[in-house]
Formats: sequence, structure tokens, C-alpha cells
Amino acid sequence: MERKKGFKFGTYKSFGYHLLTNLDWQEEDAMKARIYTKTGDKGQTSLVGGSRVSKSEPRLVAYGTLDELNSYLGVVRVHLSDLGAERSVFEAHVQNVQNNLFNIGSHLACEDEKFLLHLPGLSSDALWILENDMDLWESELPPLKEFILPGGSLAAAHAHVARTVCRRAERQIVRLKAFVKVEEAHAIYLNRLSDWLFVLARKLNALLGQKDMTWQKGP
Repeated sequence: MERKKGFKFGTYKSFGYHLLTNLDWQEEDAMKARIYTKTGDKGQTSLVGGSRVSKSEPRLVAYGTLDELNSYLGVVRVHLSDLGAERSVFEAHVQNVQNNLFNIGSHLACEDEKFLLHLPGLSSDALWILENDMDLWESELPPLKEFILPGGSLAAAHAHVARTVCRRAERQIVRLKAFVKVEEAHAIYLNRLSDWLFVLARKLNALLGQKDMTWQKGP
């Protein structure tokens, strides 16, 4: 088999997935790679680039929470099956966000500038897409005059859980910025994404015939 120049399938399980390192590789090496490496058995893991760090470091906590958020969005996608004809449209919206979260996570998992150059980032219109979605959905929803409680349909309830995880991820990235360089666009994206998830939950409830549950201030 011809030896190819490019990326080697590494054993860096940062961000919950094997990532690529900028080395020569052979296809058979990638096929033989195992998901378990035993290198993290003592509470350390490798960042992209090879540095060994504690699994309790703020960087790990931040991109681990992005992994949690991405997993919750997977649950949201499963429940989009209830939408019928609208399913594919909303699946595409959610999948786009999942890809963006993976890209952000790969950057947080990398402290080596030379590797960062090879990692995908956010597209120039990533924020615009979220804002455009929200503007469209809100134009189709009743005006929000009261605080609402998470709930309604399963899809919307899970979107609300994803929203709270997104807020936690944003707080952890803001905290991480005190120690390491973090791209400003990534923190802004998460801030906008939590709003997007809130509006998505309302839109899903509307499509599924569920009314917003409002906060009752007293008996």
C-alpha cells in the first residue's frame, strides 16, 4: 500500500474522540487503532500535540462539557422524529451545531499552535446562522410575555436541558480564558447557542402542538 503524507490517526482521546495529529500515516495503522489505550488509567490524558495533563484541568472540564452538550443534542435529534415532514429541516439545523461544537472542542483540546492550523474552526457565518434561525422562529411564535418553564414535548424538554449544559460550558470557557488563550468567537458562539436552544424548544413545542408552560409566581 502506498504510504500517504498527511494526518495520522493518533491516540489523543481529547474531547471524547480520537483526533488527528499532523504526521505521516498509513491507512492500515488507522484500521488497527483501538478505542482503548490504557494511557489514561492514572488520571491523565494527552492534548492534541502530545502534552500530558490531568483530567481535572480546566481545559479538560471545558471541552468535556462540550462533549456532554453534543451528546444531549444527539438526544434532541432522536426526538425530532415526531416532527414528520419538518424533521429533516430541524435535523440539519441540529447537526450543523453539533459539527461546530466538535470544531470548538478540538481547538480547546489543542495547546500546540502548529496543530491548531490544521484543525477546522467555525465558519464565518456560524453566528449569523443561529441569529437568522432565531429571527425566523420568533416571527412565527407568539410574543413571549412571561417566563416559561422547561417542558412540553420530549424534544423541547431535551432542548432545554441542552440549553443549561450550554450555559455551563460557556461559564467554563470564560473561566478557562483566565489561564489560556481561547478564541473569542468560540465563547460568543456558545452564548448565542444557548439562546438558540431556548427558541428551538419553543418552536418544537409549537410544531408539536404543545403550549409554553408559564411560571406561576404564587398560589
